[in-house]
Amino acid sequence: MEQLFLPLLLMLVVAIPLVMGTRKQKRAAQEQQKLQGSLSEGDRVMTTSGLYGTVADTSSDTTIDIEIAPGVVTTWLRQAVREKVAPEVADETGADDAEDVNDAAVVEPVETTGPAQAEEKPGPQIAPPLEHEKK
Repeated sequence: MEQLFLPLLLMLVVAIPLVMGTRKQKRAAQEQQKLQGSLSEGDRVMTTSGLYGTVADTSSDTTIDIEIAPGVVTTWLRQAVREKVAPEVADETGADDAEDVNDAAVVEPVETTGPAQAEEKPGPQIAPPLEHEKK
């Protein structure tokens, strides 16, 4: 009996993590299939490559059309959809802000004379590349 105890214990130590890992994978696969089956037009999704978009067409069993920008619709495999995300929420104040933004976009030029003219602000600045640890 004592001769079988050590090999049996060793098998249990190896088998339990394998079984638990397999169960976790099966559960994740079932959740992914459930997600892909529940997609409908208008859902906001993120693809496996990190692209956000809105589902435009779900008529095919294997592909899905995603609108990534206004008027830009691309076709993806259903498996490429990673998750549903919360829809974009508009500001609480509503349409009044849209008018304020349009008014703010109109900027009148300011005339300056003298040394202030020479100090024009440069365009967007580009950050230098990151330097990784040098060997």
